[in-house]
Amino acid sequence: MFEDAEVISRYTRADALADGSLVDVTQTAKEAGFLFPVAVTQATWLDCVAWGATEKANKPQALQDEAGRLWDVVYMAFLAARSNREASRLEFSVYRVPTDGRGLKARPVSLVLHIGPGDSGEPVITIMQPLES
Repeated sequence: MFEDAEVISRYTRADALADGSLVDVTQTAKEAGFLFPVAVTQATWLDCVAWGATEKANKPQALQDEAGRLWDVVYMAFLAARSNREASRLEFSVYRVPTDGRGLKARPVSLVLHIGPGDSGEPVITIMQPLES
């Protein structure tokens, strides 16, 4: 039906990585046990990983850094994937200190791990917020 259809626009995973819509976290994910490339969405990065020196929440008593926050996200995703090797979409939780400066107590946030085809059909993993696709 669509064999002769003209492609109007194509937005690839490589495009999303290049423009920052996805953040490549493959190296840390490999250390956690993943075998395939892993990226997180920009929204997930900003909510669960980012921890800059200029943010209100970056208070000395919070003892947070991006490397530790990223590890928490990818390791919890790995545990979710290991517990259910059949599903292509898994929901899991991570506790993280919010970056809005409204407290230092870690709060749970739900995330989704999606395993699907990359630009060339290879398996890739994307970690995102539940309402993202």
